Amino acid sequence: MKHILFFILFFTAVTVSAQTELGTKFRPIAAPKFGAKPKKTPIPEVKDPQADNMDIPSIKTPNVFDNTSITPKSQLQVGAEKSKFTMSTETEFANPGDRFVPKMEKDLDKALKDAGLKEGRGQLVRRNISLGDFRTKSKFFIVKLRDFGAIDGDLVKVSSNDKVIKDQVFLESNFKEVKIMLDNGFNKLDFEALNIGALGGNTAEIRVYDDKGQLVTNDYWDNLAAGFKASIVVTKEE
Repeated sequence: MKHILFFILFFTAVTVSAQTELGTKFRPIAAPKFGAKPKKTPIPEVKDPQADNMDIPSIKTPNVFDNTSITPKSQLQVGAEKSKFTMSTETEFANPGDRFVPKMEKDLDKALKDAGLKEGRGQLVRRNISLGDFRTKSKFFIVKLRDFGAIDGDLVKVSSNDKVIKDQVFLESNFKEVKIMLDNGFNKLDFEALNIGALGGNTAEIRVYDDKGQLVTNDYWDNLAAGFKASIVVTKEE
């Protein structure tokens, strides 16, 4: 009995001693102190790719007929404004007589052709013509020929007293020369139109010079038909 009591007292003393030692040496670790609460990092927002397109306003082609303030006028309405568009080249400042000029020019052109004064498919001169009579002491003549109109292929044959001096001269814008020796007494110089040009009758200008280079005559024929002649009569004196 004494042993049991001793054991109880001993166990009680050990327990109290252990609690006292633990009470004086145990130091609890305090929780760390933070000056401020940590900020929460926001999660980046993922945008829908189609959302940006929805923010851009759509472009709409304007339609004048959607505007109720504009009312197209019908050309059949009474009092509708007359269109100012015209194909005429006239202006309000133009001379009213100008409209008749083209017709007048056309009529004049026809009259000149009919009179044989202008190239064209008008009336041709169908007769031999004389370019004059002359007297000279010159031994020869220098005859110069050219087409005074458009160059359209006129051809001329040159003869003296029915003797062919040049069987064919093509008339151009520049003069071409033909030398003709003169017989004593009578000489008849013939210039025959071999054809008519592409634009009308045969047209030629002729200049005749003596052996000293002096001009004897300057003449022309116009709209001469093929096969007809222009002639010069020359009397050579001793």
